[in-house]
Amino acid sequence: MLKLTYTETSFHLECLTQSLEEWVAQRVILALQVGQSLYVEPSTASFLLPVNLPGLEQFKDKLQWNEREIITFCACDADCVEVTLRGSWLANSSEDATGVFVTTMSAGSEFHLYQLWLAAKSYASAMSE
Repeated sequence: MLKLTYTETSFHLECLTQSLEEWVAQRVILALQVGQSLYVEPSTASFLLPVNLPGLEQFKDKLQWNEREIITFCACDADCVEVTLRGSWLANSSEDATGVFVTTMSAGSEFHLYQLWLAAKSYASAMSE
């Protein structure tokens, strides 16, 4: 399962071994226990990766056919490609811009995308120094 946590200023991607259904069920139970509202809806989430990131083209080529409905890539400009994932958005309300997005693909694809995201973070850090 991939979990993207969106805050007011950034987002964080995690690759979890827990199933999507199990994680969402636990999140619902937690919300009930603490008396917090929880809004869940099918949605998409997007983030950028450098277009020249090593391994990106190989990842795109090796995606399983059924995963191509979950993940899409769109060139933004000469430097970046937008990665869009289909899954579920969880937040405190329908108007909340902060929350958690979860989706599932094959374990190999999830891990590879996570590794690409980590590499992109390192690339961005090196470029800003």
